Amino acid sequence: MLMFKRALRDRAVQALLEAPAAPPQPDLHAAIRSISQQASSIGREAAEVRGLLDDTSQASQRGVLAVAALATQVKDINAAQNGISATSNAGLGAVERVRVAVEGVGREVGDVVSTLREVAQAAQSISQIALQTRLVAFNASVEAKRAGDAGRGFGVVADAVKDLAGKVETSSKEIMRTVGVLDKRIGALAGQIRVDDHAAQRGEFHSAMAQVQDAVASTIAAADHSRTICSGLDAQMAGIAAEMGQTGRALGAAMKRSESFLEVSERLIELVAHCGIETEDTPFIDAAIEAAAQIGELLEEALHGRAISPASLFDEAYQPIPNTRPAQHTTRFVELADRLFPQVQEPVLGLSPKVVYCIAADRNGYVATHNKKYSQPQRGDLAWDTANSRYRRIFDDRTGLASARNQRPFLLQTYRRDMGGGTFIVMKEAAAPITVQGRHWGGVRLAFKF
Repeated sequence: MLMFKRALRDRAVQALLEAPAAPPQPDLHAAIRSISQQASSIGREAAEVRGLLDDTSQASQRGVLAVAALATQVKDINAAQNGISATSNAGLGAVERVRVAVEGVGREVGDVVSTLREVAQAAQSISQIALQTRLVAFNASVEAKRAGDAGRGFGVVADAVKDLAGKVETSSKEIMRTVGVLDKRIGALAGQIRVDDHAAQRGEFHSAMAQVQDAVASTIAAADHSRTICSGLDAQMAGIAAEMGQTGRALGAAMKRSESFLEVSERLIELVAHCGIETEDTPFIDAAIEAAAQIGELLEEALHGRAISPASLFDEAYQPIPNTRPAQHTTRFVELADRLFPQVQEPVLGLSPKVVYCIAADRNGYVATHNKKYSQPQRGDLAWDTANSRYRRIFDDRTGLASARNQRPFLLQTYRRDMGGGTFIVMKEAAAPITVQGRHWGGVRLAFKF
């Protein structure tokens, strides 16, 4: 296996340099190693810068979305204020119509009060007449009794007239009492709804109506003021959105340039590695190449033994696992991966304390089986799950896809890894392709710290 690994690297050197190179001198060895170290430092800084630019770009995008949402809300508020103004104006008109109608009622009530007083005066006159009639009837009854039998019939009539006059007087007094009660009640109502420009105070009803009108007018004024403020905010947010959009485009351009800078440092590191000189990255590159060859052999044996079909091994129909965040998926080869991959992946972790993980990903960045320490069941805590539940996930970021789809003997990248909870670490990653029966399946990703 070691000879196979060396042969792959030698062929890569020949393809890169297009001619055999003279054996490097000891001082050249030192210079190349220094170049490798400097390239690693440059790559680390470039990865940090790219990561910060990416964070800033994402924050800028969130800001743009927040401003857009706020602008929509301001427009909704503006529309609501227009509705409030329209409704308030309609209410103000209705209050005015009620006030005018009540003024008319007030005038009518005044006429009713006058009529009731006339009725009371008439009832009082009737009562006086009834009283006089009773006196006359009483006198007539006395005279009839003096006349004896001759005045008996006249006495009966006099008594009847006296009784009738008493009833009329009683009815008149009742009418006067009822009219008096009505007069007080209607007078009180008239006092509440009267309109008298010369009076010191208006009626209670009109005072209340005036307060309602003042309140509605204040609501209209507040709505108009709010609408003016919202119009100003709308214009300001449009300007902010434009500036944030420009900032986002500038960050995007800076991201592309930083990525180009990062690629240059990575190519320089690879060039040094292809020279055949041992560097600090060489053991990790060799381990990735060897692990990829071992996993390729295990998968070929599984195909020969009919443990899995080619269609299942190259399955790309990733099925989402419900209620997972970050999202996890399953495929038809996960059981085989769980059985075969750990025997290759786990021993590589003991290569150096610098090794962070060693995993096999298919050509789309899907990691069916991660290292055991990163294959914990999700707890529902996003930060913890992001860092500790990394199996059954698709890593389709720049580094993940580049490693998964690389078909050169090896690929060396520098990137910033999200550990969850806002924690990031900058690492290198050596990747080597996994080939099964001449078909590219994916790649081994071996990440290690600086």
